Amino acid sequence: MKTLAYDGRDRLFKIINSLLLMLVVASIILPVIYILAASFMDPTVLINDGISFNASDWTLEGYSRVLADSSILRGFVNSFLYSLGFGVMNVLVTMTAAYPLSRKDLMFKKPLMIFFGITMFFGGGLVPTYLLIRNLGMLNTPWALILPGSLSVGHLLLATVFVRGLPDEMMEAAKIDGANDIQIFIKMILPLSKPIMFVVFLYSFVGMWNSYFEAMIYISSPELEPLQLVLRRILVQNQPQSNMIGAQTAMAEMQKIAELIKYSTIVVSSAPLLIMFPFFQKYFEEGVVQGSIKG
Repeated sequence: MKTLAYDGRDRLFKIINSLLLMLVVASIILPVIYILAASFMDPTVLINDGISFNASDWTLEGYSRVLADSSILRGFVNSFLYSLGFGVMNVLVTMTAAYPLSRKDLMFKKPLMIFFGITMFFGGGLVPTYLLIRNLGMLNTPWALILPGSLSVGHLLLATVFVRGLPDEMMEAAKIDGANDIQIFIKMILPLSKPIMFVVFLYSFVGMWNSYFEAMIYISSPELEPLQLVLRRILVQNQPQSNMIGAQTAMAEMQKIAELIKYSTIVVSSAPLLIMFPFFQKYFEEGVVQGSIKG
């Protein structure tokens, strides 16, 4: 096999690229390792000495405090259901819109794309959106989190390009055999679009899992709070307040508790995404690449 010959400039370019890549990877990996290690550390040792490799300085008290709170489990279930529902709704709406937009014979295709494009740059604003959701009777219901963002224009563009890249001959043959558009969409487009559907689902799931602002605005019942809102409340409650009673011992104890649970809550809230991503990685890469290139 013939090998490529690199001159001095090529080698220098490869070395610089490799160093930059290592810096980028280190900037991502090291904070994750630190947070994971800090979640098992005694807060006093962590504050005074940093990460310790002495086994006696490690503890599970942070996780026991976090998991002992019943609102954590309830928030976890709520977050999972919201994220699952939001992901499924995004896939259904996105694919339903992407199929007609990918067809060359669709009427008013250009005005529709312009309409979708405008929504990428201009929104209704927080107050009109809140009033709309209130008038629709969705306040303090899961629908207030799932329905308003069920179509992302970015996802729609990715899915439209992906579907447009499917062979036209296959759909024409199905029409000759008597299939209508609904049958083609359900029996041909959806099965062939699994990679982009997984991409849309993963993006939507992660977005909903990490979000808390919408829940803070639209959800008032503690029973319906997602995990991120519960964790935020726990962290805020355990942080020392500036106007707290003057006892320095109480202040120090509050700081220790806050430090103890801070890293544990980050790990608990991130664990589902870290576990889920490897299973979706194959479809994620395939869907993003094909959705970006085809067409």
